[in-house]
Amino acid sequence: MDMIKKYLPHAFAADTQERLIGALIIYAVILVAGAVISWLIGTLLGWIPLIGIVVGLLLKIAGIIIDVYAVAGIVLTLLVYFKVLK
Repeated sequence: MDMIKKYLPHAFAADTQERLIGALIIYAVILVAGAVISWLIGTLLGWIPLIGIVVGLLLKIAGIIIDVYAVAGIVLTLLVYFKVLK
């Protein structure tokens, strides 16, 4: 549990409504920023034949990792707020 607290610190600080909303906003911004950056890089480099394929694959992998991180943060934030986890 200590390792999870190290990588998702905002999730375990959600003991009040203000902190809950703050943590949810942080994880939502991470999701949106990851999608925008991925789209921008994909658009800029996607037209180059071989590089576009490799970059597209790497961006999909990075997008999946970012999505899993943000969703895990949101779920843990809600579990901590509703006192399921400490």
